[in-house]
Amino acid sequence: MLRALSVALLAIWSCFAFAANESAMSLLDNRFRVDSTIEQITFLVYREQSSQPVVLVRPDGKKYYAWGTYDNVRWYQESSLDIISVDNPMPGPWQAVGKVTPKNNIRLLSHLKLNTDVFPTRLYQNEALKFTAQLTSDDKPLVLRDFLDRVNLRVTFTKFVENEDQLIKEARPVPMVIGEFADDGRDLDERAGDGIFTVQLPIDIEPGKYRARITSGNGVFLRAQEQVVLVYPSPISRTFIQSRHANQPHQLVVSGEQGMIEPGSIAVSIEQAAPDGFVSYSQGQVSPDGSKTTLKMDNDPELGKYSWHGEVFATDLATKRALVFPIQEQSFSVVDDVDLEAARKAKEAQLAEQRRIEMEKRIIAEREAKRQRNMIIIAVGNVVALILVLLLWLVWSKLKAKRESIPEMQLELPKR
Repeated sequence: MLRALSVALLAIWSCFAFAANESAMSLLDNRFRVDSTIEQITFLVYREQSSQPVVLVRPDGKKYYAWGTYDNVRWYQESSLDIISVDNPMPGPWQAVGKVTPKNNIRLLSHLKLNTDVFPTRLYQNEALKFTAQLTSDDKPLVLRDFLDRVNLRVTFTKFVENEDQLIKEARPVPMVIGEFADDGRDLDERAGDGIFTVQLPIDIEPGKYRARITSGNGVFLRAQEQVVLVYPSPISRTFIQSRHANQPHQLVVSGEQGMIEPGSIAVSIEQAAPDGFVSYSQGQVSPDGSKTTLKMDNDPELGKYSWHGEVFATDLATKRALVFPIQEQSFSVVDDVDLEAARKAKEAQLAEQRRIEMEKRIIAEREAKRQRNMIIIAVGNVVALILVLLLWLVWSKLKAKRESIPEMQLELPKR
């Protein structure tokens, strides 16, 4: 019986060993088949750490390399991962040659699509817009984190130009990145890792006509949604009035443009921070048929720098679309009361001292200029005197030489 048990254990071990070899062979083979209906496919190839990128082999034997340049192939690589996207792949068996890890092997993503929200017919300058996008594979939500974490979804706005594609590269308007998507469950994103990306778009651009593009640009998966949008001037105006009296609050006046903002829809929320870190909140809204409200903000007597920020909520009159206008951080300071008379006298004394210093500088400069002029005159006089002395000496020397060259006249007396 013991011998029979040994034989059985040996048989079981042999089966496991055979199964392991079959699995290993299958993983090391790294073959996968592409269906003829697929127009675009992406391969996620997991490699050993710090290994060379794989070589992708088509059914006809043509090879693609990470460093090659191909019209229909895009390649993204990391130390242990290749993401390869192929447009119009050749149907049939493909193969990845390299140090592919048996644990993860190769993942195929086909029929990738980017579905996004649609921009409103009109956007407003300085508003913030919640916008979502989702990637699908074979019309199913894509939740593969290794891929999604490298997609880099973003929104760009480009000034609208007719026939932009026909312009030379240097003449085309430069896209402005105004937001990047996230699927981390923070801020406006509802759930982390659900494959739905969210971004709060700050429309902090000049009014005008733009091409809005939503792209996933990691160099591998290139998908884009494009829409022409119009950005209008902000229909919300606000004015902060700092109080000059300790017993009166600061004020924030917010109003909506008639014909643009639905009456009674404006609400304001403000968060204010004092120099000591204390945070206070102020909220207010317009009357049911109003378009203007004055919000009272705390007036803390403590001296120092204060900061505040908040949001203005409203509703578009024409489309009934909810609008959000963030107020970026603002600041103001509270200082001691100023004695105007003392300040005036101090200012006058300061001006008088400045005038005195300027007068002294001018007198010193004039003295220095006069001294330099006198020195120049003296120097010129000395040079002239020296020249005159030299001239007189030359004339005297010539006269003396002339006199010495004439012999003395001798008178001869007549002979008798």
